[in-house]
Amino acid sequence: MFGFVAAFQQLFEGTALPTIPKRRGRPARVPLLALWSALVFHFMHPAGTLGEHFAILFEDALCDSACSDRRARLPWQVFAELMQRGLRPLAQVRRHAKSFWRGWRLVALDGTQWSLSNTPQNNASMRKAKSRRGRAAFAKIVTGVLLEVGWHNPLAAAIGHRGQSEWELARSLLAQLPKKALLLADRLHGCAAFAVEALEAGRRVGSHFLIRARTNIKARPVRRYKDDSRLIRVPVRAKGKPRVILQWLELREIRVRVSRRGFKTQELRLWTSLLDPKTAPAEERAELYAQRWEHELYYRELKRPLRKGALLQSHTVMTAAQEIAAMVLASALLAKERARAAAGQVPVLRVSFIKTLELMRPLWLVFALGADLLSADQKAQLTERFYEQARRCLSRPRRARSCPRAVRQPVSSWPRLLKNESFDGPLRFAFV
Repeated sequence: MFGFVAAFQQLFEGTALPTIPKRRGRPARVPLLALWSALVFHFMHPAGTLGEHFAILFEDALCDSACSDRRARLPWQVFAELMQRGLRPLAQVRRHAKSFWRGWRLVALDGTQWSLSNTPQNNASMRKAKSRRGRAAFAKIVTGVLLEVGWHNPLAAAIGHRGQSEWELARSLLAQLPKKALLLADRLHGCAAFAVEALEAGRRVGSHFLIRARTNIKARPVRRYKDDSRLIRVPVRAKGKPRVILQWLELREIRVRVSRRGFKTQELRLWTSLLDPKTAPAEERAELYAQRWEHELYYRELKRPLRKGALLQSHTVMTAAQEIAAMVLASALLAKERARAAAGQVPVLRVSFIKTLELMRPLWLVFALGADLLSADQKAQLTERFYEQARRCLSRPRRARSCPRAVRQPVSSWPRLLKNESFDGPLRFAFV
């Protein structure tokens, strides 16, 4: 099979799709799978309505009001199960060596924020952040993603539609850590409270972690290894009772100074659950942590080429969470398309995300509109030519560079805006 619907169904190959309780009245005319695939297809295109995109995929009419009604009545649990069953590891040790380190699958955990449009429903459900300059322009919804680093492939996602923090979402994602993985995380997670949960989650599936620890946490040194790493004991304290120590964790700590000409020297404090310095040398671990930045690049792909900005178009918090879920599923679908274009000849991430997206949009449109005009052989040949074109449009190898962490202070005579106001009425002109 060819086309977007076939590619979307392959995400759930071998798994049962979630179901919803039966409702009163006549059964829905449009199956849930059709609505889900149309929703993902809709958010992958910068123009058009959901009803129009549904008609392109299925040659069936479904008005925009019916689409909105179906979306509003779908429980969030359906979308959570949809992501849980459709997101899975894709890289293989033999074929995609850069996605692994000494046999461990490289996985990163990080969060981001999306801006909600200023609709009455969103403003009533989510509060805007407050600063010394007043309220923020938009309310934010937090999203956490567990990412397969070498493919930019999401393995799990948690969306804070109830106002959950990035910390809460990160803890919930630990339950979906894959087998024999090495988890990379930044300083938000670099404390004993998160390390103890990550250690327990890793033991269940045979995985480990490498986390950048906070500098203000005190630990007891136990021994020093030949590679200058240390075995330490970290206290796990009771929540709200810092004097009560629940248990002690034994972790391996790596301290490394990173310097570059023209930049300030920076010290990294890394914690890992791999205690043996022979199987996990300190120098390799320090270089490995730099790959956590791939997660930031993944979020940039979602917000710039795919979504064209961080502002969501949905009018309610629940439909905004659905929009984010659709984009996460779209990124998983595009990760598979990039791997097919790479065909084992080049690294998957060398295949450009935006160029693959721009190539697959017209290909899927042709298959949807010309399904009865093209034979299976013609579709196969056309697909291969698109993959060949994507393989020619490779991104250049990244340069080893750094940018200063600084901002420019603009100087302007415009007054500061503390409260948004708008005025209606005709324009008045006075000639002098």
